[in-house]
Amino acid sequence: MALISTSGTTPPGLEAYEIIREPLVAAMPSDHPLCEQPEVTLADLARHPVVSLPTGAGVRAVFDDACAAAGVDVEIAFQACAPSAIADLAIRGLGVAILSESLVARHRPHLTTRPLADIHTEPVLSLAWSSTDNPALRQLIHHCRRTFARPAPLDAPTIPAPTLTPQ
Repeated sequence: MALISTSGTTPPGLEAYEIIREPLVAAMPSDHPLCEQPEVTLADLARHPVVSLPTGAGVRAVFDDACAAAGVDVEIAFQACAPSAIADLAIRGLGVAILSESLVARHRPHLTTRPLADIHTEPVLSLAWSSTDNPALRQLIHHCRRTFARPAPLDAPTIPAPTLTPQ
């Protein structure tokens, strides 16, 4: 089992349980020129250095795909593996951070966010695993589904726990 971040598609050969999906935002200090706008476009970002997660991360894949689709070339000035490092680079004025809102939240009031107007795909954080009949893994998956479950609507059916049979 692994925790993966994707651009919304589960890799072939894996099963997945989505934990969170949320839109990307541009994050920068409140004195940055892009803060004067209610939302930011990819063309706006092309005029500023950007700080981002590395290629292959779900956040970066969504961003790169949107840039390619729009035909916009954005300069990635710095990249780091930890979202907090990306936020810190933006706080220091080294670029506009591209992250999800929840990854920026703990860095307020140092960063201000703006929605990205022309990115409509959301990165997804999921638990993923290979199909298996392993009872221990099935039980772990069941536990994770309960732990990460969003509150169900009142009229939603309940999903029974998997039945474990001794081997």
